[in-house]
Amino acid sequence: MPRPEVLERIKTAEGEADDIIAEAEADREERISDARERAEDIRQEAEEEARALEADRLEDAREEIETERERILEDGEEERERLRSRAEGRVDDVVDFVLERFTEEVHAQT
Repeated sequence: MPRPEVLERIKTAEGEADDIIAEAEADREERISDARERAEDIRQEAEEEARALEADRLEDAREEIETERERILEDGEEERERLRSRAEGRVDDVVDFVLERFTEEVHAQT
């Protein structure tokens, strides 16, 4: 094979190799760009899920607090009613006691 043909084939092969390398680099850059975009999408989805989960947990906590609050208020109302009822039941006893003491004091001073 003549020397010019060999040199031409080498130049052609080098050109093809350069094209393959350039194409591979472009493909690599495109894959990196796609991977970064996908990673950003995944990050955004994860943040949205985290916000939604946070909101759900916050709502659950608020409901739990409200339930506990209502239970405490009911317990307090029951205790108040029990004390009121007990006090009302003792009014006559207290009046009798006070009148007795008053009468004793009046008699003691006369």
